[in-house]
Amino acid sequence: MDIFEFMAEKNRDNESPLAARLRPRTLDEVVGQQHIVGKDKLLYRAIKADKLSSIIFYGPPGTGKTTLAKVIANTTSAEFKQINATSAGKKDMEEVIEEAKARYGQYGKKTILFVDEIHRFNKGQQDYLLPFVEDGTVILIGATTENPYFEVNGALISRSVIFELHPLTADDIKILLKRALTDSERGMGAFHAEADEEALDFIADMANGDARSAINAIELGILTTEKNAEGKIHIDLKVAEECIQKRVLKYDKSGDNHYDTISAFIKSMRGSNPDAAVYYLARMLEAGEEPAFIARRIMICASEDVSNADPRALILATSAALAVERLGMPEARILLAQAAIYVACAPKSNSSICAVDDALEHVRNNKTEPIPPYLQDAHYGGSVKLGRGIGYMYSHEYPKHYSGQEYMPESLKDTHFVDLSEQGYEKQMKEWLKWLKE
Repeated sequence: MDIFEFMAEKNRDNESPLAARLRPRTLDEVVGQQHIVGKDKLLYRAIKADKLSSIIFYGPPGTGKTTLAKVIANTTSAEFKQINATSAGKKDMEEVIEEAKARYGQYGKKTILFVDEIHRFNKGQQDYLLPFVEDGTVILIGATTENPYFEVNGALISRSVIFELHPLTADDIKILLKRALTDSERGMGAFHAEADEEALDFIADMANGDARSAINAIELGILTTEKNAEGKIHIDLKVAEECIQKRVLKYDKSGDNHYDTISAFIKSMRGSNPDAAVYYLARMLEAGEEPAFIARRIMICASEDVSNADPRALILATSAALAVERLGMPEARILLAQAAIYVACAPKSNSSICAVDDALEHVRNNKTEPIPPYLQDAHYGGSVKLGRGIGYMYSHEYPKHYSGQEYMPESLKDTHFVDLSEQGYEKQMKEWLKWLKE
């Protein structure tokens, strides 16, 4: 590194966002994540002993994945290299690998490769890293906001230890905010700003576990607030509300939060809890989820989990889906809420899905039985001569409009797939069938 590169690096450090400047440099400065960096925990011991194996940090934005990687960089005796999967390609990885081989061959020094957003690498790029992780050419540290078991090569997963990071608590974030206010070396201490406790509480709560968002908000407040009569910058609740006007929502329509939230939504309707159903509906709508997607899931739940215990549930869900398509937001929120509440409050039965799945399993695993001749189509020429339709008993010519004729193939006449519940309208259907057969 020449003098110009050195000065450029220094300027970047001084002018970078507050959240970047405040990154912990040692394990003792790390706030939160004590379930993995507590002094008796595996990761803490491995970093302290400089005995890391390949690891993957997984968690929401702003929870400290890159921070922990930087702490490792400051602690380890190994060479630390960083690339970002959103912009790096195979050529970048090849350069790191060649340097790592040469470094180990000449000096016996290991290389740690930190890949931020590792889920952005395609399968081929992840496969390229595999043999070098396998033979120890590099120690891999991956960071991802997506579930690594879905997004990262299974072979890389099997050679790595997964550490899941949790959203920071409001108390954790307040510690960081106070550090940002008072740290004169890397924080905003030189501004001699002060903040009301309720302002810090508000920012910590609205950040929703995302430390970066909270620190960005306090930085914005300090830089944009005029000094008061005493010559001090004072951050009160009003300033805090202006700096972080909307709660940070952890929701990616193609990631874990998408699937976890829709799963919770469906399970809340199935579990007959309309309050929870509306809560998860609101979370999805606020995050920008497609109303049509939500409507489709309500229709599925109406059939799968309500079924004929209340046939009106599917009618309402289908009507709501059609209306959502025609109206769009913001009116669609009302339609979706109406349908979700109805499905949640309706009596539950899974008789339809059980019946069809049992029948499908039987069909797949058993020979195809001949359809009784009297049930076969008798409308085409020559069908009667072949015995098609002869002996069919037309239901409407019999009392109760019920002939009692057997409709199953002979070998299956005692087989039952439908088991109606005692729930709602299904109980009436069950009693109706019993009355017919008496």
